[in-house]
Amino acid sequence: MRAGFIAQEVRIGIKRNFTMTLAVMTTVAISLTLLGIGFLANSQVRVMKDYWYDKIEVSVFLCGSLSESSSCASGSVTNAQRSAIQSDLQALPVVQTVYYESQAQAYQHFQENFKGSAIAQNVTPDQLPESFRVKLKDPTQFAVVQSAFAGRPGVDTVQDQRTILDKFFKLLDVLRNGALLIGIASVLTAWLLISNTLRIAAFNRRRETGVMKLVGASSFSIQLPFLLEGVFSAVIGWGISTGLLSLFKLLIDVKVAPLLSFTRFFTWSDVWVSSAELLGIGLLISAGASFFTLRKHLKV
Repeated sequence: MRAGFIAQEVRIGIKRNFTMTLAVMTTVAISLTLLGIGFLANSQVRVMKDYWYDKIEVSVFLCGSLSESSSCASGSVTNAQRSAIQSDLQALPVVQTVYYESQAQAYQHFQENFKGSAIAQNVTPDQLPESFRVKLKDPTQFAVVQSAFAGRPGVDTVQDQRTILDKFFKLLDVLRNGALLIGIASVLTAWLLISNTLRIAAFNRRRETGVMKLVGASSFSIQLPFLLEGVFSAVIGWGISTGLLSLFKLLIDVKVAPLLSFTRFFTWSDVWVSSAELLGIGLLISAGASFFTLRKHLKV
């Protein structure tokens, strides 16, 4: 079949059903944009996990004058206990680095973090415990440090920052999954709209398709213009969705990133990868909806 004839049939079909075709383009654009936001949300969770888990530390707080745990019953940590704890921490295979923070340093950091607040004025250096800040080679190996030092004489508590971050990332996972579900529901809506549009187009051109069948045209030749109409709408919708996702990334970089400099955000590479995935999904739903719809409604 000549390419010129196919192109002419596609143009005729789009003109006859321009309103429906425009509706398909808009629906596909919105659906793919929502799904793309879900993809980018997944990338954002991954980037933040990689960034923050790499900074996670285990804090081994030593006994002070205000400690109430049973391991501190004999009073504040002694110099011998402190040295032994530090040596044992450095000897653990899972430990990368060990940093000691004195009460004076803890007080200085506390004042920096809560500068200008009322609580900063009511805290004295002796109220803050000294500690060892432990960087692990693998943040998931916290249990090794906890089992070795929790309850040890001179050690008040062993705290893992990962437990705090896990709650935050569980919330992000819920938001990400919600965005993906909304995107998937929108894609299914686009599938139904494409099917209905092609069904109407097939009905409006039933006489032409009947004539083509009578003169010996194959089923594929009859279906191809309709299929290309669906693909054309999907590609235009995908182009719009890619533009919207690029605008979303630009707003993140210009407006959000400068305000939240303590973390990282998904990259342009994530946007292009998501865009490529959306193109494949757009073509798949278009071709799939076209195939199943035309198979039933172009039987002459």
